[in-house]
Amino acid sequence: MVNTKLASLLALGMFVGVGYPVVAAPKPNIVFFLADDLGSADCGFMGGKECKSPNLDKLASSGTILEQLYVQPVCTPTRAALMTGRYPMRHGLQVGVIRPWANYGLPLDERTMPQALKELGYNTGIFGKWHLGSFDKAYWPNQRGFDYAYGHLFGAIDYFDHTRDGKMDWYRNGENIKETGYSTHLLAKEAVKFVQAQSKEKPFFLYMPFNAVHSPYQVPDSYLQKFPELKGPRKTMAAMLFALDEAVGQVVDAIEAKGVRENTIFVFSSDNGGVSPGKVTDNGILRAGKGTLYEGGVRSTGFIAWDNHIPKNARSKAMMHTVDWFPTLLGVAGADVSSQKQVKPLDGMNMWESIAAGKASPRNTVLMNTAPNKGAIRVGEWKLVLNGGASDDAEEAPKKGKKAAVQQAKSVELFNLKDDPGEKENLAAKFPDKIKELRKEYENLAKQALPPKGGPKN
Repeated sequence: MVNTKLASLLALGMFVGVGYPVVAAPKPNIVFFLADDLGSADCGFMGGKECKSPNLDKLASSGTILEQLYVQPVCTPTRAALMTGRYPMRHGLQVGVIRPWANYGLPLDERTMPQALKELGYNTGIFGKWHLGSFDKAYWPNQRGFDYAYGHLFGAIDYFDHTRDGKMDWYRNGENIKETGYSTHLLAKEAVKFVQAQSKEKPFFLYMPFNAVHSPYQVPDSYLQKFPELKGPRKTMAAMLFALDEAVGQVVDAIEAKGVRENTIFVFSSDNGGVSPGKVTDNGILRAGKGTLYEGGVRSTGFIAWDNHIPKNARSKAMMHTVDWFPTLLGVAGADVSSQKQVKPLDGMNMWESIAAGKASPRNTVLMNTAPNKGAIRVGEWKLVLNGGASDDAEEAPKKGKKAAVQQAKSVELFNLKDDPGEKENLAAKFPDKIKELRKEYENLAKQALPPKGGPKN
């Protein structure tokens, strides 16, 4: 059901141009929380029973849970998609993650979400993991649209001494710093300061990509005591999630204390599915996990909340991909995305009317990924998976000039996600025509891909 404030906007014809909403001043603040390696069913609002996430559960109940939100199989590709509204295969970032020694990053000719929001008058800050390039400072967060940047450039850092491979990976505005403390606590403290420093007269974009709950599995001992019934990495991960949840609560409290809660959009997502499902994380009924193209690897936990604009205690089954956040959030901030300086075509679609007004999703197709040795696409309720057993970490970058399309797929799987969300029954033999149909859609996108820059040798 459409809420009254949104209904009045619709009645006044506030949705204009190419379908992007134009919201009257003041522009909304945007807070985007991104967890790392979180299982799709770990949080309470997604049905989790073993972990504790009271702040996330409360925030989710104030908005709409997104039951079919897709991301990429691993860290870097999802971040590239989020920041640009474009599939990572267009950046050559569709395979693996950017390692500390890599000599590439998110291409500099890509326009990022914080850059676009700054053009709309936003203050911008990032608190957490960047993971989009570091070999040259032109690729660092401050040069890609963030006024304030605090945290680390890579993944898998030590949570206490903030090192990766023996080198300090902790920065404030491009300067390497040494601080003591658990990283999740430090990120929360700095994000709260950022909120407190903002003027009510100017909107802000707060991007908080946590390194939790990614390995190494580390947390202060006091958090472990909250989960006496759990053991091993599962116990530590649950404790890490609880610390992340606390951090989210602290940022929300700071926004409420600032008196801007009603004018703040909150988004929560994981960058990919959970790792080692059943042992470390919980992906529920979804098959497999991180690094794969099955639902457990690419369907994320997530929600969006905005008081008086987004339905409360709601669930949306609208198909959505992380590339959609770019046009959706820019649109609600007042931008006509088509007329901005976006010189590259977006893969993202504006989902605002679907989320806020309950309309059908404009998206019927999601490209999970296309790489030299594997790929997957969803069209409607049907999903085609090519060489699904191959992991991103096992991919090798192709030779120069080779197209990123699956060549002679050894494994072809077809699933109907409406009837079989757990991808248990391969229907390929029963529906050869459907395979041809989806394969055609897939190849049309695959031929547009750049050769991937990532792989085990990079």
